[in-house]
Amino acid sequence: MNIVATGASSGIGAATARALAVPGATLILNGRNEAALAGVAEEVRGLGAQAEVRAADLNDDAALDRFASGLPDRIDVLIHSAGVVQLGPVAELDVRDLDRQFRVNVRVPFLLTQRALPALRAAKGLAVFVNSGAGLRANPEWSGYAASKFALKAIADALRAEEAEHGVRVTTVYPGRTATPMQQEVRRQEGKPYDPAAFVTPEAVADLIAGVVRTPPPATVPDLTVRPA
Repeated sequence: MNIVATGASSGIGAATARALAVPGATLILNGRNEAALAGVAEEVRGLGAQAEVRAADLNDDAALDRFASGLPDRIDVLIHSAGVVQLGPVAELDVRDLDRQFRVNVRVPFLLTQRALPALRAAKGLAVFVNSGAGLRANPEWSGYAASKFALKAIADALRAEEAEHGVRVTTVYPGRTATPMQQEVRRQEGKPYDPAAFVTPEAVADLIAGVVRTPPPATVPDLTVRPA
């Protein structure tokens, strides 16, 4: 089984890589932090799977093209877990921050999915989009991030309908606040303390994603919402 995961150097992406690390699986791990990716890869190998580190900033089109060109001809699972967030009211959010969120949170997964589709079709594979609770509702200060996640939801919903005839399944995961480095940054922007015990663990989200991956076709899980109690 070939598994490609972006955002795999930390948080939900890293936890998902560990959750899917079983004998017979090969995980291709992407992120910008090569040292952190190497650490995750070592954990994956220790759990019995094979791991390849492909560090690259996929926000750069040339880097994305090189990354996509090196992917296998069959991809069983493609997991989009990378993302960025910048809070701010509509009246004040810098349009450059809006553009960056759309580029990383929408454009990158869109282009990478396009490039990976032939390999997903060949394997009758699964695309997993790690979205956010902000992809279902937009709260004050969250306009830019929520808009990017609403757009990601639209891409996943359309892809699900378009690719069903090819046997490709599509799942969107909507985690609520999760104890990740991104959440730590969100709390900093909100001016509030970061208490990881108050949030869902990345391992809990990863276990649910692993359950989706192991769900045999033709059954599919279109949407999955996870949030703190």
